[in-house]
Amino acid sequence: MGSFSIWHWLVVLLVIILIFGTKKLRNMGSDLGGAVKGFKEGMKTAEDPKSDTTQDDVTRQVGGQTIEGEVKDKTHTKV
Repeated sequence: MGSFSIWHWLVVLLVIILIFGTKKLRNMGSDLGGAVKGFKEGMKTAEDPKSDTTQDDVTRQVGGQTIEGEVKDKTHTKV
């Protein structure tokens, strides 16, 4: 059975083009490329150490005040 020859792949490509059409295939390719580009940009910002927000950063953003509290009783009120 082995691998397919170049003629098998050309026939498969021709059938795909006949089914979907060149315009739809071009749109699918550009959509896939945009998705990959967005994923790469998201990975870059996730790896960026400046974008990580630690608890100290949050405390500084609030004005240096830490608010502590404790829930003593859960009450369910319907509005």
